[in-house]
Amino acid sequence: MASLPPLIFFFFSLLHSLSTLAGTTRSRFKPPHLSPLLFSSPPSQNLTSPPTRYLEVKKPPVLPDPPPHPPSCSHHILHHEFAFTYGKPPVLANYTLPSHCPSSREFSKIVLEFRSTCRGRQFDRIFGVWLDGVELLRSCTAEPRSNGIVWSVQKDVTRYRSLLVKNETQILAVYLGNLIDKTYTGVYHVDVFFHYYPLRASSSSESSGYSSLQADMILPVSRNLPLNDGLWFDIASSNDSRYKEVTIPRNVYRAVLEVYVSFHENDEFWYGNLYNDYVTANNVSSPGNGPFREVVVSLDGVVAGAVWPFPVVFTGGINPLLWRPITAIGSFDLPSYDIEMTPFLGVLLDGEAHRLEFSVTNALNVWYVDANLHLWLDKEKEVVEGKVLEVKRSSLEISSVSDFKGLNGNFTTKAKRSVRSVGLVKSSHGDIITNASQEFTYVNTMVLGKDGNLQIIDQLIQGDDRVHAKREESREIYAAKSIRSFPFYLYSDYLEGQNHTYEEVANVTMGFNEERSWSDDDGLMRTFRSKLENKQEAQGVMVVKNNLVVNGYGGTQQVYNYVGSDQCYFRNISSFNYTILYDKVETVCKKETLKVTPRLEYQTIQPLLV
Repeated sequence: MASLPPLIFFFFSLLHSLSTLAGTTRSRFKPPHLSPLLFSSPPSQNLTSPPTRYLEVKKPPVLPDPPPHPPSCSHHILHHEFAFTYGKPPVLANYTLPSHCPSSREFSKIVLEFRSTCRGRQFDRIFGVWLDGVELLRSCTAEPRSNGIVWSVQKDVTRYRSLLVKNETQILAVYLGNLIDKTYTGVYHVDVFFHYYPLRASSSSESSGYSSLQADMILPVSRNLPLNDGLWFDIASSNDSRYKEVTIPRNVYRAVLEVYVSFHENDEFWYGNLYNDYVTANNVSSPGNGPFREVVVSLDGVVAGAVWPFPVVFTGGINPLLWRPITAIGSFDLPSYDIEMTPFLGVLLDGEAHRLEFSVTNALNVWYVDANLHLWLDKEKEVVEGKVLEVKRSSLEISSVSDFKGLNGNFTTKAKRSVRSVGLVKSSHGDIITNASQEFTYVNTMVLGKDGNLQIIDQLIQGDDRVHAKREESREIYAAKSIRSFPFYLYSDYLEGQNHTYEEVANVTMGFNEERSWSDDDGLMRTFRSKLENKQEAQGVMVVKNNLVVNGYGGTQQVYNYVGSDQCYFRNISSFNYTILYDKVETVCKKETLKVTPRLEYQTIQPLLV
C-alpha cells in the first residue's frame, strides 16, 4: 500500500513519515498516536508569565443602553474541572431562574457566558451545552500551552427566552470529552454563567405579533439523558441516519427548526477529502468520498430542508499555530442553521408523533447533529388548522471531474439543490400562506502536485433562504431573507529540509458573509437589515525533525465588519506567534453602505521558535 500523502493537514504530514501509522486519523475523543504539539525542547515560555488569552473575533451581544449597563441578575450555574471525562456522562446542574431576578421574568437580553482556563498539553475538544435537551452552544476548546491559556465565549441566547424563564427546575448538561494521562496533561477548568439584562421600553414589541423574535416553546430534537456522551446524534456514514419523533401542541401557528452541526475524525477536513477513484487508483489510505457534504433534514421521510455547513476549522486544525491566539471563524461559537417548517404544520398539527430525521451526504465517521424546534403558539385558539399546499424539491445535482496521473491531478466538484414548500395555516392571525425556499450552489476545485505533497483547495458555498407569509388574496405580512457566502481557500506544501527535517507550509483564507433582512407588516411595521463580512487569512510553517516540531510560526489577519439595524461593529486584528500585533475596533455606524472588504495583504514574517 502506498504511504499516505501529507496533503493539507499538519497532523496528516506527521503520520506520513510514520509508516506504521499510515492511514490513521486523529480523533478528538480517542487517544491519538501523537501529541498535539511535540517539541524537541521546551518552548521558550516563562512559566510564571500570565496565561495567554485566546479569542474568536465576533460582534458582542447588543446590551441595553447606555453602556456599561450591568445585568439585572447573573447566575453562576456551573463550575467543573474536565479531566478524564471521555466516555462519561455529561456534567449536570439544576437550572432555575435565580430568586434575585425580577419577578416579572421579562428581560431584553439573556447572555450565556462560558469561561475556561487550561495549562499543559491537550487536544482541542468539541463540547456542547444543553438545557432540557435544547442545545444552547456548540464549541471547541483551545489547545493549551505550558504557561496556561484562558478564553471565554459570550453568546446571545435571548431566542431561547421561553425556556430560560420557565418557572420550574430544568437540567443543564455540559459534555466535554477530555483525556488525561502522562502526555495529555491539560485539565479544562470551566465556569458557566447566565446574565439577564433589564427590559427596555422598546423591547416589548419584539416578543409580540405574528413574527415575534422569540418562540413560545422550544422542543429538543436530540438524544435523551442518561448518556455517556453528548446529546447530539452521531452520523457515521452516508447510509446512516438518526431521527427523533416529536409531537407538537395543536395551537402552533409557526415553526422553525434550528440545526447544530459539527464534523470530526475522518470528516473533520471534509473539504479536502480525496476522490474515491484517486484513492483506489493510487492504493492510498486516506479519507475519501470527495469534498462535498450536506446535512439533509426530513419530516416523515420527505425532505424538508438542508444545511450546507460553513467549514469550521477547530483550534488544532491544519496548523495549530495559525489559531494562537486568534482562533478560526466559528471555532468558539459554531453557527446554527434555521429551516422554516411552517409550511409543514398541516402535517404536524394532527396531535400525532412525527419523525424528524438527519442524514449527511457522502459522510464519513463522524458528524454530530441535533436540532431545536422553535414553536409559536396561538393564544386565542386551542386548535390551529393547516394544510400542506406544495413541496417542491430538486434532487441533489452533483458533478465531479477528475484528471489525474499517479498522485498528481486536478479535480472539480459542482453541486446545487433547491427546496421549496408552501403551506396554509388558519389561526387567530388569519388564513396565512407561508412560502419557504432554499437555494444552494457549491464548487470545489482541488489541485494535487509534487506526488501528493502539494494540495490547493478553492471552495465556495452559497445559500439563499427566503420566507414569505401573506393572508390569502391579501398583502404580505412577513418576509425574511438570508443570503450566505462561504469562500474557503487552502494552500499546503510539504518541503524537504536539511539535517533530516521537513517543513509543512499552510496558507488559509476563509470568509463568512451573510446578508439578512426581515419585515413585519402585520400592524407593527418592524424591519431589520444586516450585513456581515468576516474574512480571515492565516499563514504558517512547521519544521519537523524526528517527528518533533523544532521550529515554526503562525500569523493571522482578520477583518470583521457588521452593519445592522441593531448595531455596527468593525474589527481589524492581526497576530503572530501568540502575540496581538494590531487591533482596531469601531462601534459607530457610518452612513455609507458597507463596501466589500478589500483583500488583506500578507505580512512578511520570519520563523521564530515557538
